[in-house]
Amino acid sequence: MKIQTSLPAWTIAAPVAGWLALLAKSLIGGDGPPGVLLLLVLAACLFAGVLAAVFHAEVVAHKIGEPFGTLVLAVAVTSIEVALIVSLMVAGGAETTGLARDTVYAAVMLILNGMVGLCLLAGGGRHGEQSFTATGVSAALATLAAISVLTMVLPNYTTTTPGPSYNTSQLIFIAVVSLVLYGTFVLVQTVRHREYFLPQQPADGAAEDHGPETPTRMAWISGALLLACLGCVVLLAKSLSPSLEAAVLSFGAPKALVGIIIAAVVLLPEGIAAYQAARANRLQTSLNLALGSALASIGLTIPCVAIVALLNGWTLTLGIDIKSTVLLILSLIVTSLSLTGGRTTIMQGTILLTIFAVYLFVTIVP
Repeated sequence: MKIQTSLPAWTIAAPVAGWLALLAKSLIGGDGPPGVLLLLVLAACLFAGVLAAVFHAEVVAHKIGEPFGTLVLAVAVTSIEVALIVSLMVAGGAETTGLARDTVYAAVMLILNGMVGLCLLAGGGRHGEQSFTATGVSAALATLAAISVLTMVLPNYTTTTPGPSYNTSQLIFIAVVSLVLYGTFVLVQTVRHREYFLPQQPADGAAEDHGPETPTRMAWISGALLLACLGCVVLLAKSLSPSLEAAVLSFGAPKALVGIIIAAVVLLPEGIAAYQAARANRLQTSLNLALGSALASIGLTIPCVAIVALLNGWTLTLGIDIKSTVLLILSLIVTSLSLTGGRTTIMQGTILLTIFAVYLFVTIVP
């Protein structure tokens, strides 16, 4: 993407329109389902907000460079996602103690299989073979595998408390471990071994042309607009979820599909940015976005919801069922094998997308 020296008007208007649409819903519809016209307006504002978020993320990333640019988008999206989950848990009470597990599991499966698979297929289809620094990707996958198993699989096999949950001391310990693992990864990514996550230079040594330098003032404005876009995207997705749930149930599909769709909408800005990077033959940036999003999602969400559960005396449901465990372990193994050599083709992308299709199918037809 060629960065301009001024922001297009639509990238400023999109978040403004999104927040105005949310205000209109609160004034007109209240807590009830929106009408057809308002529903269409909310949906249009949602997708406009997604596109604007991708543009502003590119501006910020271009200004601060890799890998900080991809980290900004991943942490921003995850922070707002965490705030949404915590607010829903506080409003819903003890009945929503499995919400964080369902959301994190859906996000990990969407990213590992859907997002990464699509990026590998799109990049491989256009450029044949793509390369990246395997050391950084291996570190991200190892961290993701450890946190995923400790938070979503191990609770099924502990014996201190019955069911897929930890007791108080176990939950505190796992929350701290998740923060330590994610914090160490960020330290390695941004300070100690930053070179592991930088795009590889072309063989001829020519630097990639990104256009003119982004003005500092423009980067700050884009950073603020990025947060505004992400905030309205999450809240618009929340506003549309009741109508989406009704539509899904009317087709006889399970309610779990609603969570997948909402997670996909929340992750859409990162997904589009990762896809564009892969198409532009910047696979390292694409993988930084995808795997960084998965790590931030699980590494930040679990500790935050653990604090909420402990403060309210709730038993947090974390363990996933056997079917989900099989698919999660398969996804981690196949992704690790696909990205172990530092080079990918359409083969790896096809395999991951096939697993993603199976995940969606068994969710709809359990």
